[in-house]
Amino acid sequence: MSGRRTPVARRGALRTAAGGVLAGAWAVGCAPDGTPHTPSREVRHGESTPSAESTPSTESTASTPSAQKAHGAVRPAAAPRRFPGQPVQIEHGPRGRPRVALTFHGQGDPTLARAVLGAAERAGARLTVLAVGSWLDQNPGMARRILDGGHDLGNHTQSHLDINAMDETRAYEEITGCARRLRRLTGSIGTWFRPSRAQHATPLVQDLARRAGYPHVLSYDVDSLDFTSPGVAAVTRKVAGELRNGSVVSLHFGYRDTVAALPLLLTEIDRRQLRAVTTTELLT
Repeated sequence: MSGRRTPVARRGALRTAAGGVLAGAWAVGCAPDGTPHTPSREVRHGESTPSAESTPSTESTASTPSAQKAHGAVRPAAAPRRFPGQPVQIEHGPRGRPRVALTFHGQGDPTLARAVLGAAERAGARLTVLAVGSWLDQNPGMARRILDGGHDLGNHTQSHLDINAMDETRAYEEITGCARRLRRLTGSIGTWFRPSRAQHATPLVQDLARRAGYPHVLSYDVDSLDFTSPGVAAVTRKVAGELRNGSVVSLHFGYRDTVAALPLLLTEIDRRQLRAVTTTELLT
């Protein structure tokens, strides 16, 4: 990754980021077993935000040329690619290289999402964001913000429901619905697909993802459990205790604990002489 800061400069930037934690709304998380979790907020886990195709949004859906013009052209996103030697469902990258991938489930207060992206960029880190389609409907500018920061952008289903429990038709629509939004906003269906409300996709969902154009399903081997709102220390301790070469870490936008913990995690990553890179770079 070009332009990487020295450890001293990075730690200074991380301390600055840690002091700028923003308060905000709580987002919907993904329990690894699909069990709903209900944070203290009006929208409960498992409720889907109405699609902008049927409900007007406070922001343009960017689904028309005029809307796209209003938000500015998004640089084309990378398309999905096949990684020879990797399984259909990827949990981690090569263990022999000092790299890790921090992956974020893209939903929740966009102010907190921007705080996460900014903290990562100040530290020279790049992330992988798996966006929920209905979130992109309401916040189409986030697609541009993510890509302009040099991060991966992928698909986390349209409605963020338990995709493994759906029948074939409905599950496929969840995948392709989000893919259509990504294509309208970025020119690509996104670099990755991750199932909603589950760490692993069922064989059926894996097949449907391939049919939709995603050669791999992106899982993870380190779960931060930040969606349970356990506190900054608990999030930091959980990730730091399991992190190693090639790890793919599951985190979420929209949680204040996560925003506060990220600078601490990046400092720990730097101390171990690891690099936080996109999942694409992790596997390349």
